[in-house]
This record gives sequence, C-alpha cells and structure tokens, in this order.
Amino acid sequence: MGADIHESKLGFFPGSTIGNFTPGEAQDFLQNARTTLGPASHMLIGVDTKKSPKKLHRAYNDKHGVTAKFNLNILERINREMDTDLDPKKFEHYACYNALQGRVEMHLVSLESQSVNIQGVGVEFGTGESIHTESSYKYAPEEFKCLAQRAGWQIKK
Repeated sequence: MGADIHESKLGFFPGSTIGNFTPGEAQDFLQNARTTLGPASHMLIGVDTKKSPKKLHRAYNDKHGVTAKFNLNILERINREMDTDLDPKKFEHYACYNALQGRVEMHLVSLESQSVNIQGVGVEFGTGESIHTESSYKYAPEEFKCLAQRAGWQIKK
C-alpha cells in the first residue's frame, strides 16, 4: 500500500546552515521543502539569531583560532583540488558583522602583495586585499517568521 499524499511529514534542517544562504536562497529552499514535504508537513529548523556585534565578533574570531583554521583550510583545499600555489601563511582570517546586511562575513586577507598561480593563470593579491569566503546571515525571530511565511509555512513555535 502506498503512502497517503496528505500524510504529515517532518523536515529537519539542524544547526544554523540556513544562514549560509542569502535570504532569497533561504526562501527558495524553504519553498522547495514545503513542496517536497507536502501540505500537511512540518519543518524543524535551526536559525542563528541576531546578537550584539561584539558577541558575534568574539564568536567568529575565537581566541583558540578554531574558526580561523576552518576558514584558512579553504586555501589548502583549493591547492589540492585546483592545482594552485596559494600559501596559507600569507593570509589571515578576518570576520566582521555587517549590520546593514544582517550577516557575519568571513574573509581571508592577504598579508602581503603576492602573485599566485591558479590553474596556470596568474592572480595578483595586494596587501590587505581579501577573499570573501562565507556569509552567515542572522535573523531576528520576526524576520525569520516573515521569511518562512513567504515560503508557505505557518509558524507554530
């Protein structure tokens, strides 16, 4: 016997991964989840909320350097997968809260002027020039509620 098309299903999207999408991408994701799960479905989702810029700065520039190691690992991966000669020691991690965009932005900042080879193409980095590696959007509860509603969801709790 097949499943009832109106059967209630639960979608689960843990952590705060939704914040790695732009708000438009997040809405598209939620709309797709709504369509996939069906009209009687529910969604349990983790969302990182807006906090003071000072608190966010401490979280993304932690004193043990865990986030920095994670971010700098991108250069190691690019070296492995794209035949490059990026030197991770010539970059440093920098994260800041962009209050206008409602997101934390992670960057890798060049510590010196340098020329790197990426698949046979020379790329120049000036001192202080950054590679924007990630954005993590934060939402006030009312903001996320509106986003979810535009995607067809009703907030229960």
